[in-house]
Amino acid sequence: MTPPEPVFSEPWHAQVFAVTVRLNETGHLPWSDWAAAFSRTLRRHGLSKELDGGDDYFLAWLETLENTLVSKGMAETSDIAAIKAAWETAYLNTPHGQPVHLTE
Repeated sequence: MTPPEPVFSEPWHAQVFAVTVRLNETGHLPWSDWAAAFSRTLRRHGLSKELDGGDDYFLAWLETLENTLVSKGMAETSDIAAIKAAWETAYLNTPHGQPVHLTE
């Protein structure tokens, strides 16, 4: 029997999706608000083609999530930038094939 195809092509796609779902489940992000904000991001990027759930789709998803967190006062732009920089540093300093971890 052939194993099923993964739903997400990259682990981070699943993670950013899960964070968004959790925000909805906890009452911090109504789906109607999310759908409107995500649609605006897609239009701004000109992503009107059929999206296949790849990086272009999830980069737009991540941008929307970041903007939503800032607009709802749940995060500061500088905090998001600092976390991104920390992950980039950790990634660049991690040997190939090893898990990436943030240092404290």
